[in-house]
Amino acid sequence: MTYAPKSTVARARALRREMTLPEVLLWQQIRGRRLDGIRFRRQHPIGPYILDFYCEDARLAVEVDGDSHAQPDAVEHDRRRTEWLNLRGITVVRIAARDVLGEMAAAVDHLHRQVRDRPPPPLRGPPPPTGEE
Repeated sequence: MTYAPKSTVARARALRREMTLPEVLLWQQIRGRRLDGIRFRRQHPIGPYILDFYCEDARLAVEVDGDSHAQPDAVEHDRRRTEWLNLRGITVVRIAARDVLGEMAAAVDHLHRQVRDRPPPPLRGPPPPTGEE
């Protein structure tokens, strides 16, 4: 786990109160383990970044992208951010805000498939003894 600086944690708390409409609508669908018992966190700080949604078990970040993400500076920032997260074993799934607003069922189904099809995270520590020693 990569810990976030205090300033990033504080910003994440503020962003939880300022979520966009597509983020709020998606959160209503996935919060409280509503998606097949899968736990997501919203506005989750990790390192210098804040993820819209994060599933720790699947090491999956979910980003709801509005029109501003098509701007050249935003595209480059998103690329660097995705690379940083990928190097830490976190996969990033991007969902267009218009898809959340217009095709919620498809967006939620896509997330469900992403989480379901991910291999489990590696075990921490040494493997259990096999009894052959």
